[in-house]
Amino acid sequence: MAQVQYYGTGRRKNSVARVYVVPGDGSITINNRDIDEYFDLETLKLVVKQPLSETGTEGQYDLKINVNGGGFTGQAGAIRHGVARALLEVDPDFRKSLKDAGYLTRDARMKERKKYGLKAARRAPQFSKR
Repeated sequence: MAQVQYYGTGRRKNSVARVYVVPGDGSITINNRDIDEYFDLETLKLVVKQPLSETGTEGQYDLKINVNGGGFTGQAGAIRHGVARALLEVDPDFRKSLKDAGYLTRDARMKERKKYGLKAARRAPQFSKR
């Protein structure tokens, strides 16, 4: 018999996370590595687990995650977004609590483009009066 599997895609900055939620004992695997091995910072591990703790489903589901692009913080945000979307497939009643916590909203903040005549997005060349 096929195992039930729920899917969610999360994005943040340049990171894209594909999250698969499967009933299990609560193990989290990111790019075929354990979460403790993948993320060094405890805050990033906490960010990944936020939707699970918000819905009270910690330890009930295994997470298998493929993430690429961006840095560690962007990847953690993308994973959180993907986990929240996958939990919606598990139980649509989770929508209110996840939406109130802001986990279903795609964070639209991106790096601002560099403009011509400037050294960076807003950084102008040094000004000298003489």
